[in-house]
Amino acid sequence: MIISASRRTDIPAFYAEWFMRRIRAGYCVTPNPFNRKQATSVSLKPEDVDVIVFWTRNPKPLLPFLPELDRRGFRYYVQYTLLNNPPELDPHTPRLESALRTFRELASQIGPQKVIWRYDPIVFSPKTDASFHWHSYREIAEALQDFTFRSVISLVDPYRKTQKRLEELARQGIEIQVYEGQPVSWFVDLMRSLARIAQDNGMEIVSCAEEIDLQPYGIRPGKCIDDEYIARVFGFEVTHQKDKSQRKACGCVESRDIGMYDTCIYGCRYCYATSNFERARSNLQQHDPLFPSLLKQ
Repeated sequence: MIISASRRTDIPAFYAEWFMRRIRAGYCVTPNPFNRKQATSVSLKPEDVDVIVFWTRNPKPLLPFLPELDRRGFRYYVQYTLLNNPPELDPHTPRLESALRTFRELASQIGPQKVIWRYDPIVFSPKTDASFHWHSYREIAEALQDFTFRSVISLVDPYRKTQKRLEELARQGIEIQVYEGQPVSWFVDLMRSLARIAQDNGMEIVSCAEEIDLQPYGIRPGKCIDDEYIARVFGFEVTHQKDKSQRKACGCVESRDIGMYDTCIYGCRYCYATSNFERARSNLQQHDPLFPSLLKQ
C-alpha cells in the first residue's frame, strides 16, 4: 500500500506531530472526504506501507522526524511545491529564499532523488505572464541544480470551489487566464524554454494530470505517485494499477490518502483542496495531534 500524505492538505507543514504520533501508533483514521461520518482505519505499520509520498510547500517541521522514519524502515519521497508567485496568488506560502534553503536542506538529508520539485500549477495572469514564469523557473532551477533530478509542471485548472476567489482577483485586476490548448507562440516558446532549462540543470521535466499534450515541447506526461520512479529510486515494485479515483489525465497508481480537505491555511487562491479559508483556519485551531484523524468527527 502506498500512503499519500497528502493531496488534500499539507501534512508536513501543519500536521507533522500528528503524523508521527500516528506512525508510532501504527494506524490513522481517515474520514470519507464527502461524508465525514464515514471513516476508515488505515494501517501505518512499516510492513503494510510500501512507500509514503509527501506533498508539501514547507517540509521543515517534518525534518527532525525523518531519521525516525528511516529507523522504522519506511521508504518515502517528497513532492515539494516551490514557486515564486506574488502574494496576491500565494499569500502565506514560504517566500522563495526560505523555501530554497529548506529544499536544499531536505535534499542534503535524504538525497536529491527523493525530493521532486513541483513548479505547479502554472498560473497565467497579468502579474504572472509567460515572461514571469520563464524567469522564475530559470531562477529556481539554477538554485536547485544537483538538489533534485525531476521537475513537475501543470497548468492551473478552474474549479467550482475556486470560482468566487478568482472572480475577486479579477476585480482587483488580476484575471486568471486559463490556457485552452491552442498552439499560440508564447505558450509554445515557454514550454520549450522550461524543458531546456530543466535539461540544462540536470532535471527531467514531466507534466501532472495535464490533458494538453506537451510532448512536442519536450515535456512527457508524468505520475506523481509513480510506480516506475519508485522502482528506480528504491528498487522496489509496487502496484501498477492506475488510481481510478483520480482524474482521467492523472497517471498516478493507487494509494491511500490520509489527509482532509479544508485543513490547509496557505490560502492559495487557486487551490482545489480548500473551499473556505476561514473554515481551514478554524479546523487547524481545533486540530488535536493526539486524535487518530486530522479532525475530530
